[in-house]
Amino acid sequence: MSGESGSEQSDDDLAAAWGAALDEEESTGSDAAAAAGAGEASPGPDAARVLNQAEIDSLLGFDSKGGDGSEESGIQRIISSGLVSYERLPMLEIVFDRMVRLMSTTLRNFTSDNVEVSIDGIVSLRFADYLNSIPLPAMLGVTRAEQWDNYGLVVVDSALIYSVVDVLLGGRRGTAAMRIEGRPYTTIERTLVERLIGVVLDDLTAAFEPLCPVVFGFERLEVNPRFAAISRPSNACVLVRLRVDMEDRGGKLELLLPYATLEPVRELLLQQFMGEKFGRDSIWETHLAEELRSTEVALDVVLDEQMVPLSSVISLKVGDRIALGVSPGAPVRLRCGEVPLFEGELGRQEQRLAVRISRELERGRGVAGAAA
Repeated sequence: MSGESGSEQSDDDLAAAWGAALDEEESTGSDAAAAAGAGEASPGPDAARVLNQAEIDSLLGFDSKGGDGSEESGIQRIISSGLVSYERLPMLEIVFDRMVRLMSTTLRNFTSDNVEVSIDGIVSLRFADYLNSIPLPAMLGVTRAEQWDNYGLVVVDSALIYSVVDVLLGGRRGTAAMRIEGRPYTTIERTLVERLIGVVLDDLTAAFEPLCPVVFGFERLEVNPRFAAISRPSNACVLVRLRVDMEDRGGKLELLLPYATLEPVRELLLQQFMGEKFGRDSIWETHLAEELRSTEVALDVVLDEQMVPLSSVISLKVGDRIALGVSPGAPVRLRCGEVPLFEGELGRQEQRLAVRISRELERGRGVAGAAA
């Protein structure tokens, strides 16, 4: 026993001696650094400051709450800043605003209830990041833009699914929609959601109509995001978050369009919005039409056309006659420049020659006949 207690005491003495040696080295190093920097400018108070764990977590963004609208910081903000480098499409925002106005009316007719639709935000992000952030359970409707030959997504969350089912099946107002989690959606729920997505796609088609003709058709309905891969994971997409409120019920509806889908109309989406006609000015159109109607043009009456050799034209002299191969009363043509316009009869009124227009020539056929 005495041997063991002696060994423990020696271990404690050794540890104490080791700690005292470390303290002496630190104090010596600090004194040497102070002596070396005595002739130089004194460093700032935070020059050798070491970040603690809380500051490191804040820099890396581990203390941010994520994608529910809260602010992010640190490296996450630096990484996400690359997602907003894509070009801004001003006309696309106007299209979605028009879609919201149309949906507010069509969903009221669809549900026979007071429906309010609003935009929560329009953001740019990568396709893989969005698929990983979809809150499940949800229904994903795959849509195809026929004229653009590409795809998009319409995502309906569970709150909106149960609210629409409750409204369409006659649920009473003032009661929250019943949710039974952990089970697959029934055939009735899928059918009703398909009808809802069809209404949304019809409104999206109507919203793009003033800009360009495109039809968004419903392809299929998925409940697993892995089966709704319509683009590469790294491709950029435009995400529109919509909020649908039906008095005390409602939910979120998200529309995702890859930039590859919008590429055929990128030039149109880059233009600025002026007026409801998307940049069209009816005042100048009316003014231009009035000026064109009052413009004076010269009409030539063509009696005959002949092909003669150049030697005959050079040998013409004053007093020579050119015989026209047209009998009296034959129809003549009136044209403006090289474009034939009318066909008429040549006559005389008092001391002047006159032409009575008998019929109008077709533009394409008349030009082809003149060229022949």
